[in-house]
Amino acid sequence: MSAKSIAVLTSGGDAPGMNAAIRAVVRSGISKGFSVLGVRRGYNGLLNGDVYEMNLRSVSDIIGRGGTILYTARSPEFNAPEGVKKAAEVCSRLNVVGVVVIGGDGSFRGARDLTNAGVPCIGIPGTIDNDIASSEYTIGFDTAMNTAVDMIDRIRDTAESHDRCSVVEVMGRHCGDLALQVGVATGAISILVPEMPWDFQTDIIDRIRLAQKTGKRHFIIMVAEGVGGTNEIANRIQKETGIETRATILGHVQRGGSPNLRDRVVASEMGYHAVTLLEEGQGNRVVVVRGGKVVDFDITEALNMKRTFNKALYDVALSISI
Repeated sequence: MSAKSIAVLTSGGDAPGMNAAIRAVVRSGISKGFSVLGVRRGYNGLLNGDVYEMNLRSVSDIIGRGGTILYTARSPEFNAPEGVKKAAEVCSRLNVVGVVVIGGDGSFRGARDLTNAGVPCIGIPGTIDNDIASSEYTIGFDTAMNTAVDMIDRIRDTAESHDRCSVVEVMGRHCGDLALQVGVATGAISILVPEMPWDFQTDIIDRIRLAQKTGKRHFIIMVAEGVGGTNEIANRIQKETGIETRATILGHVQRGGSPNLRDRVVASEMGYHAVTLLEEGQGNRVVVVRGGKVVDFDITEALNMKRTFNKALYDVALSISI
């Protein structure tokens, strides 16, 4: 093991493309003269010293695999000051001069705390929800959208065959990006997201009734996870319209599967950029996409940014999905 090591971990929910980011960190790190340690199961692994040295072949053939070869977990112990101090001591013992953390906002807060404890950290946004305010794009979002579109296309086939209404819930507790873009792509007649107020009569029943007058007989209602009540919405639609209505919650199927081209490429760019920052001695940064380019921000600045909802696309959906 060389005198200088960097570590890489994945934290929070898994996302397609995390392995591509790990691969980029390992290979670019080695090319820059670091030894690279893989940390299993996020901050838990860092606390427990569950690490191993990775080499070029450790990441062979993982660029197309979903999930994360380093596994992931949440760590209540790390959230306490004593946990952060213990993690910093582990890093010191292993000669770790920097850590790349792949995850979401919660993971970045941990990276900020660890940086403040003396271990420079760089965050990479990996979450299918696309809910990182500082970044226009997060690793896994495109693959998750395409997975959802494929599933809903299949649902629509049977909905059309039976003149049904299908209420489909996609992931996104606080962010409706997945529901919005998938809803537009699948022709959903109504899209319900946490960012926009909605009324059952106006935004669902009235739109169904209007479409019926033009001859439409099958319908897709898109619901973001954060809106909730998917089964209740379906039951109420059937009761008030007489249309046979089924609810489908896609759930974690959206997280799995092989990452598509965009997620592989963006993850690779972000992983390389993260190692370059550590090589320069920088820490407390998060690598993001802004204006279509990979750049970086101070983590605290990034965490304080406010996410903007794509209201223009939402308005497009209201106009064309009827």
